Formats: sequence, C-alpha cells, structure tokens
Amino acid sequence: MTETKTRSPELRLAARAVDDLWEDLFDDAFAYRPMSPMRTDGPLTGRLPRRLAARAAWTPHAVVLGVALITFMAGFAVSGNAGVLLSGLLPAVCVATTLIRPVGAFWMSMVLMPVSVVVGGYEPWSPSVFVSHLVVLFVVAARTRPRTAAWMWVLTLLLGLVVEGVVTGGAGGPNTAGMAVVSAFALLVVSLVQVRREAQHEVTVQRTVTAVERDRRTLLEERTTIARELHDVVAHHMSVVAIQAEAAPYRVENPPPELEQAFVTIRENAVAALTELRRVLGVVRADDYEAPDAPQPTLADLDRLLANVGDAGLVTEKAVTGAVRELPQGVELSAYRIIQEALSNSLRHAPGATARVEIGYVLGGLGLRVVNGPPTAPVKPSPGAGHGITGMRERVAMLNGEMTAEATEEGGYEVTAFIPAQQTAPGAPGAFKEQA
Repeated sequence: MTETKTRSPELRLAARAVDDLWEDLFDDAFAYRPMSPMRTDGPLTGRLPRRLAARAAWTPHAVVLGVALITFMAGFAVSGNAGVLLSGLLPAVCVATTLIRPVGAFWMSMVLMPVSVVVGGYEPWSPSVFVSHLVVLFVVAARTRPRTAAWMWVLTLLLGLVVEGVVTGGAGGPNTAGMAVVSAFALLVVSLVQVRREAQHEVTVQRTVTAVERDRRTLLEERTTIARELHDVVAHHMSVVAIQAEAAPYRVENPPPELEQAFVTIRENAVAALTELRRVLGVVRADDYEAPDAPQPTLADLDRLLANVGDAGLVTEKAVTGAVRELPQGVELSAYRIIQEALSNSLRHAPGATARVEIGYVLGGLGLRVVNGPPTAPVKPSPGAGHGITGMRERVAMLNGEMTAEATEEGGYEVTAFIPAQQTAPGAPGAFKEQA
C-alpha cells in the first residue's frame, strides 16, 4: 500500500492502463462466448409474425457467416487454389470465430496478417485480410465495450507499422494508413451505438427503480393517511372506555374493593393506550397535517357525498340491499372513503358518464359496488395523483376484505369490494341504531 502511494500519477495511470489491457484482451481471450440472438421487440421486428420473428433473431449470425463466405470467395478469386488457405479460408475462419470466441478471433486475425506476409509473400493488409480484420474489429467491438475497441485499434496500428517497417521495409505503407482510418471510423460508430445503448439501459433501469420507489412511497402515504383517519375512531372508543370505567363504580351500590380496583385498572390502561395512540399519530403525522374539526364520515353521510358529486357533474344513483345496520366505525369510514375515491375517479376519467353506487348489507359484512359508464365528453388530463386504487386496496386489505377494480365491457369502470364486519354489540360505543 505504501509503494502504491509513493508512485507518481503517471506510473499509476500506466499501471491501470496495462491492467485494463490485460483484462480486455488477454484474460481468457479464447473463452467460449457465443453471440446471443437478437431481440425481436424493436419497432420493425416487433411487427413480424411470431414464427418469422423467432428466425429474425438469428439475423446477426447469418450476416457474419455471410461475410465470412464472401471473404473466402474473394480470397479464392484472387489467389486460386494455390493460396486459398492464407487468402481465403483463414480470413473466413477468423470472421466466423467472432460468433463464439470474439477476443480469440481478434488475436487470430492479428497473427494472420504477418503470417500471410512472411509465408505467402502477400503485401501487408491484402484485400481479403484487410476486409476480414475490419469485420473482426467491428463484430468484437459490438460484442464487448468501447474501451476494448480502443485497445484493438491501437494494437492493429502498431502491428501494421511493425510489419511494414521490419518485414517489408516500408514497401506497403499506404495499407496500414488505410486500415487505421477505416477501422477508426468503424469502431467509432460501434462505440457511439454502444454508449447510446448503455445510456438507454441505464435510463430504463433508473425508471424502473424510480417507479418501484414511487409505488412504495405511495403505499406508505396511503397507509399513513388511513392511520390518521382511524385515529379519531380508535381514540373515541378508548375515551368512552375510560369514561365508563371511571363512572361504573358509582352505578353499583356498595361495590366490593376488588371491583373498584378493576375499574381503576381499566381506566388507567385506557388512558395509557390513548396516550400511546397520540404519540404514534405524532410520528406519522405530516408537518402540514391539520386534525379535522368534524368527526370522520360514515355511510350515514353518503347522501351528502352523492349530492356533492352531482353538483360537480356526475349523475349518480344509490341502491341499498339488506337490513341496514350500524357497523364498526372503522368499517363505515373505509366504506365511505372507497365510495368517495371511486366516484372521484369517475369524475376525472369518465366525464359525462353516470355512476351507480350499490351497498349490500349481508350477514358476514358489507358489499360495495361502484360502476360508471363510458365517458361522453373529452377526457382531460387528470389532476389527481393516481393513488386512488392503491388507497382503496389498502383499506380493504386492512379489514381482511377483498376488492376488484377493472374496466367493463361497455367501456366504463367497476370497483367492487367486500368488507367482513359484524353488527356492533348493543351497549357498546357506536351501538346499533335504526336508520330512517
């Protein structure tokens, strides 16, 4: 570690460059890395039939093999049978090898050029070797990363200069310059495409992470809202328990000490629970939260809600089935909020439509159904946050109920929910009352 700190920045940069070069082109250079099929969900391939799209996924492989065949035929046309091995077959093998061992194909092509000069007597970068090496650079760069493309270009340029200067004495000068210019342009195009593709992938990943975080935040916000609303309901019940426990001993003539102590304990526990409840609410309360002045709404306030949405332009009708009874306040509050949110969604997304609210009192709980027809007016961008369905599902899940929300065949939308609930016990806070 001390030795690393004492190195100059230039030496550290050079050492890092050597490490990168070794990692890109030497480490497992001939490892088996088959080319993956092409994606078929693009703007053009996505329109193809399924069977044709499955075959189109192998288009890059067919193109590479086609170029390999063309390279072989071009070398054979130039040299005939005598030199077809060096000028045609081996360059074609280098091109085809990029499909399974890309970095190994690059080194095979690098070795082929001086061998063709020394053994075959060809000029550096003969036409078939020139084309095959250019294709190898292009394919390998497309299958690796831009840094690898830069290293391959530098090594290709050095090899050409060495072969021209040492083996041929500079006789084939223009060939290396041409290879340098053409390969630089090809590798630049490939690198730009790769950088753009990686940027798009990063954006997609970031959008996915953002969407997940947004959904999680939305869920927490909805749960916090529900907790704040239910606080008033629970606090009311705990306050009633404390008051009744304090007043109970005075309603019994000569109560035994054990009974008085039991009521005192009940009252103390109720007050302690109420204190803890307020402390919890303080944790989940937002800075700008203001406690409501009026009690939390129940199904008894539903007619007022329907009148308000009617004034806003949504024609609604209500249908109640079963024996109307008073349910626990938490159930009534959740049912009211579900209907309220469903009607708000109808106002936002189905302007001009009519809505129907159905409430069914059954033995095991409460059934809700809110359905609206298709919009009859142009739909404007919604000012809502898009969290309504999430909030409704949270309320139903909190009460161990079930809910569905889906489009109807007529073009409208339907929200159905069932909330398990039992009738409030007589004499308890919020006991059963007959409704008109």
